Amino acid sequence: MSTERRRVVLFDLFGVIARHQRPGALEKMAARCRTSPEAFATAYWTHRPPYDAGRHTAAAYWTDVLHALSRPADADTIEELRLVDIDSWSRVDERMVAYVRRLRDRARVALLSNIPADHADAFVAAQPWLHDLDHVAFSGRIGAAKPDPAAFRHSVTALHAAPADVLFVDDREENVRAAQAEGMNGHVFTGRDALSAVVDPWLRAVRR
Repeated sequence: MSTERRRVVLFDLFGVIARHQRPGALEKMAARCRTSPEAFATAYWTHRPPYDAGRHTAAAYWTDVLHALSRPADADTIEELRLVDIDSWSRVDERMVAYVRRLRDRARVALLSNIPADHADAFVAAQPWLHDLDHVAFSGRIGAAKPDPAAFRHSVTALHAAPADVLFVDDREENVRAAQAEGMNGHVFTGRDALSAVVDPWLRAVRR
């Protein structure tokens, strides 16, 4: 069997291999803006989708957030918030990184993550293991964020794979359902042991 026909395990990043946002980060950014954590969180997440999908730059995103909070959007404030934000999403689960690296002995391994382009640049620079994967797709670079079907189609096309040969792993059920609607297999991630219990028999299955 050629490498091109090997099965693919396509991973989400945050909540699977990487950890969710650092606790206290939103509160720290809210304090910088002299606003409540609740108001900041609302502005932060409301304006996030076009930033994640590469339709807004970091400057445009943070300008929208600051204006929603009735705060001035000066360059220094924007850059400070941007750097704190990037750092807040920088942690990985080293046990999952090790699992993903070992998995490449048995399957092709790829990544599909909702992450702004400038965050992706910083993450790749800090995590050299990403260069060993068969394909890496970041929403801010490809112009589509999960659960948009275009995000899944991008990865399948880039991998030259059939959807049925892909197992998509994400901690969000809505994203897994969207992948399944595109013909992929799907698994809602709850932990490494449960994942192994799904991946191992799936990779052993006889393909006709």
